Amino acid sequence: MSTTHSAPARRRSPFSRRTDDAGPRARFSQLLPYLFEHRGVLAVVVVLSVLGAAASLAQPLLVSQVIDIVGKGEPLGALVWGLVALVVVSGLISGYQHYLLQRTGEGVVLSSRRRLVGRMLRLPISEFDTRRTGDLVSRVGSDTTLLRAVLTQGLVEAIGGALTFVGALIAMLIIDPVLLGLTVLVVAVSIVVVTLLSGRIRVASQKAQTKVGDLAAAVERAISSVRTIRAANATEREIAAVDEDATGAYRMGIRVAKISALVVPVAGIAMQVSFLVVLGVGGFRVAAGDITVANLVAFILFLFMMILPLGQAFGAIAAVNSALGALGRIQEILDLPTEDQRDREIAPLGMTVGAANESLAPEAPAIEFADVHFAYPEHAAPDEEAADEARSAPAAPPAEPTAERLAFEALTGSDVVAEAEAAAGLGRDSDDARPSGVLHGVSFTVPRGKRTALVGPSGAGKSTILALIERFYDPTSGEVRFGGLDVRSLDRVALRSQLGYVEQDAPVLAGSLRDNLTLAAPDATDAQCVDVLHAVNLTEVLERSDQGLDAPVGEDGIMLSGGERQRLAIARALLAAPPVLLLDESTSSLDGRNEQLMREAIDAVAEDRTLLVIAHRLSTVVDSDQIVVLDHGRVVGVGTHSELVASTPLYRDLAKHQLLV
Repeated sequence: MSTTHSAPARRRSPFSRRTDDAGPRARFSQLLPYLFEHRGVLAVVVVLSVLGAAASLAQPLLVSQVIDIVGKGEPLGALVWGLVALVVVSGLISGYQHYLLQRTGEGVVLSSRRRLVGRMLRLPISEFDTRRTGDLVSRVGSDTTLLRAVLTQGLVEAIGGALTFVGALIAMLIIDPVLLGLTVLVVAVSIVVVTLLSGRIRVASQKAQTKVGDLAAAVERAISSVRTIRAANATEREIAAVDEDATGAYRMGIRVAKISALVVPVAGIAMQVSFLVVLGVGGFRVAAGDITVANLVAFILFLFMMILPLGQAFGAIAAVNSALGALGRIQEILDLPTEDQRDREIAPLGMTVGAANESLAPEAPAIEFADVHFAYPEHAAPDEEAADEARSAPAAPPAEPTAERLAFEALTGSDVVAEAEAAAGLGRDSDDARPSGVLHGVSFTVPRGKRTALVGPSGAGKSTILALIERFYDPTSGEVRFGGLDVRSLDRVALRSQLGYVEQDAPVLAGSLRDNLTLAAPDATDAQCVDVLHAVNLTEVLERSDQGLDAPVGEDGIMLSGGERQRLAIARALLAAPPVLLLDESTSSLDGRNEQLMREAIDAVAEDRTLLVIAHRLSTVVDSDQIVVLDHGRVVGVGTHSELVASTPLYRDLAKHQLLV
């Protein structure tokens, strides 16, 4: 659960963006890479456009000759068949060109979706703290679809149309410059009108897509919480809220339609006015003997050929501006830095965990926190506990840099470190930009192969500590070390491969039991999956369906109970069997019997492994090799159960109440 808190004005994090803005506008140059990916097919389309233009331009010339020959009473011969052949060839070229453009349009949509999803799933966790899921889904589904219109509504066809336009213009100039001058005057007026309206289409389209994103976010919110909504008798209110967003999207769509409605008829009006002018003035010029009837007919045919590509160009302008409005929302995500984009600047070595472990002394602790201060960017906490932490924690005093920090900066360059951290919204506190903190000078070690428990009231900073170990966030100051090395000097993928993380709300992915189990262990066999399900007492779930491991668990695991979801999340971590297990209140939803079975399963897999457990019950704590007591983001005690009962009043009080806080 993400919560945003008000705070004094400070430097805005580059990771945080407003979700109610239309966003930046895309440039046409940003659209070109999507088209160039299909340059081979587009080259064929251009060639077909040229051939089609040539076939079209030849038709009025043949018609003029047919009229002259008929007027002279001479036989037509093969001329008629030549005209028929040109019409057929032009139609075949147009049909095949349409197919290629449609196929390429789908390819542009596919490549844009791949690029967007690839960037979206690599964004910093802080982006997901501040953005709505439905809006992100809308960008992948709805916004990318508009890019298809760039190709299917005339942009590439306009290239061939331009050749036809120029060719027709030259032929009309040769036939009668006076009629051409009148035609160009009408066309120029229509071009000015379209140019003035095109910019408004782009802005309106971008706002319309933003409204569609708002609607998708509202629908996602209502569907994902439908049981809670119905239990609270809030169904009608939610329907009204979604309807309000749907109405907003409708109104913006109508606005786009109104502007487009002004653009679309322009070509038709230009054609009709030009035709009437040419027909009227041309009739007088035929009567005066300035041009022949055959030339007038040819001129009118060329006029139609000139106006038709003009209509394509107007359609292309409208389509491109609509696509650029959607592309602006796509580019907003693509321009965001990924979570590891600045890692090379912070720690140029990018050392893998394996290489790091080879250089470590055997006595180095598995995990170490050294004077760690931390505040969530834009005060966006990832769950309820972290939200409590941000609300209740006092401001952290400025921390003196540790010796390890100084050594780290000496290696990488303090300017590089400061710049990278500032770009990530994680720089040191300053007088003019000092966010309220969550952790304040936290220091403790987690010995290798031992079980360490984190205890403390809600909002003490327990979940935040696990998030820092996983590098979902980086500390504001101080260091989090893995095997004696700052985690920022390690490759993220390699680091996370050494960690098994069970989150507080035990998320279950839509799909099957196997899909969830093999998420972190894709090479696990069916036998291994079955064994781990038995170990966490999920045999009943396995046997509940004839599908076995392929049995669906429903959206967010809704077909499982809360305890079953929690056990499945633990089974997923146990199957991967990493050297370090991070368990965030992993038995909070279990009854006494299942908790005992779970403890036995964890004990079995935890032999020779390091466990860092956020404790929910006293039974989880008493057997720990070490207990770290936290309060308001500070360590107030470290020791065994008996030591802390004697030395730490807060722990003694928590133990008295069975840690049920």
